Amino acid sequence: MATGVSNIQQIKLDLESCVGKRVKLRANRGRKKIVEAEGVIESTYPKIFVVKLDESHSIERLSYTYADVLTRTVEVMVDDYTIGDLPAIN
Repeated sequence: MATGVSNIQQIKLDLESCVGKRVKLRANRGRKKIVEAEGVIESTYPKIFVVKLDESHSIERLSYTYADVLTRTVEVMVDDYTIGDLPAIN
């Protein structure tokens, strides 16, 4: 990597810059179970980030690891931009 920042570190930085912003989540829970939710990134920690969901959900908060975003188990969209998408290399 030319920048010296790994993919997982870049995802962490991207999510840290989005704390307080509205996001759309799409999480693959296995066996054809897909969870789609909207909320606000509440906080980030060294290994996980926490999303506070809208009032319409029975669960208040969800937490995921940055590796979940890297492996595309969880898709996080902020303002029509998907966190973790790598720019095309020409």
